[in-house]
Amino acid sequence: MDVFNKVSTLKDFVNNCRFSKKSVGFVPTMGALHHGHITLIKKSIQENDITICSIFVNPTQFNNAIDLKHYPVQHEQDKKMLEEAGCSALFLPSVEEMYPLGIEQSQMTGFNFGIIEKQLEGAFRPGHFNGVGIVVSKLFHMVNPDKAYFGLKDLQQFLIIRKMTADLSFGIDVIGVPTVRENDGLAMSSRNLRLTEDERKVAPFIYEVISTMKEKIDHNQAPKEVLDWGIAKFQNNTKFHLEYLEIVDTTTLTKVEDYKKPLSYAIVIAAHLGKVRLIDNLLIE
Repeated sequence: MDVFNKVSTLKDFVNNCRFSKKSVGFVPTMGALHHGHITLIKKSIQENDITICSIFVNPTQFNNAIDLKHYPVQHEQDKKMLEEAGCSALFLPSVEEMYPLGIEQSQMTGFNFGIIEKQLEGAFRPGHFNGVGIVVSKLFHMVNPDKAYFGLKDLQQFLIIRKMTADLSFGIDVIGVPTVRENDGLAMSSRNLRLTEDERKVAPFIYEVISTMKEKIDHNQAPKEVLDWGIAKFQNNTKFHLEYLEIVDTTTLTKVEDYKKPLSYAIVIAAHLGKVRLIDNLLIE
């Protein structure tokens, strides 16, 4: 596996791939890789001649300095996992390489994603999706892939990146890959590494609640009734601090009052367990 720290050498590699008429798949990550990330890598390997992974903990998408400081970094372990999975190349840039004019200059660039960014994660993490838009657009320009792969655990992020890609005419196929879960249902996430042993034991409660909510929806229970039930479950579990729990339309992420076919929906949640903020969702089609 080739490892690049500079944009110039990465672009030389990509240009050589293009000269050889090889298709390029891309998996952008912030590292601390787990099996969910490797699922994205393997899907890209199946569908492309070359697979490039990036690892960059992007400071512009953190609105909490403590969260950025404690984000897990394990580059050597990540490299080993990528090599074993068969990844072709890793782009591992510094902050200075990604933001040569400085972070403050880059943050002057503004994205407006409309209604999709104004609720859920966008409401609780102001500026987050502008940071995501900046770094993903920069990476897309640097890698210029045919296909890019994102986990659907971050559903709102996926929808925003897909919209940005279409709006800016990148010509990249943005592919969402279903959430990968632990055996007990907990959605795989780099943040799980920060859970204490006791917190890890109770973390699957999130999946237990939203999966039961999905069952209720499948049995045609009204959205408000299902939502009230889910919120009550968290109110009765003092280990969690519920930030939001909603049933939304996956087109606009607006709250659902009634189900209307052929629209698709999702149960979306963010909750704090100790010092760790966990998110999850289940799609309802």
